[in-house]
Amino acid sequence: MPQFGYSFQGFDSSVHVRASGREVDISPKKAREVCNAIKGLFIPQARKYLEEVADMKRPVPFRRYKLKRGHRKELQGFPAGGYPKKVAEAVLVVLDNLQNNAEHKGLNIERMKIIHASAYPGRRLPRYKPRAFGRSSPSMRVFSHIELVGKEVF
Repeated sequence: MPQFGYSFQGFDSSVHVRASGREVDISPKKAREVCNAIKGLFIPQARKYLEEVADMKRPVPFRRYKLKRGHRKELQGFPAGGYPKKVAEAVLVVLDNLQNNAEHKGLNIERMKIIHASAYPGRRLPRYKPRAFGRSSPSMRVFSHIELVGKEVF
């Protein structure tokens, strides 16, 4: 098994809590946009936001990967967005782990702020699509890593 580290530097175990999801079968591009949307929120606010995205009631703004994306009238100031349901559910599982780690340390959940949320591509598994005349074309299946770090704000 590989040894995974965290991209967050300056971890203080008395006030910080972290959780990660490794090799999750979701899109890294959509995961990046969802992580940027929940960064800076408190845990209850982030949970509510992710549940609304999973129920397709609230869109996520797509800031970097926005080409050929539909516009959402609910978004003010940045119109391109979408409803990445699978990604929201995967990030919600990691958020549950973050909350459980905070409870285990004895920190207050209502005052936990997400100070670091990142998603980046993980391992690639090659797949092959059959083509004409006995040929095949490779297509990679990309997994994602999700990292969340929370800090108790006073």
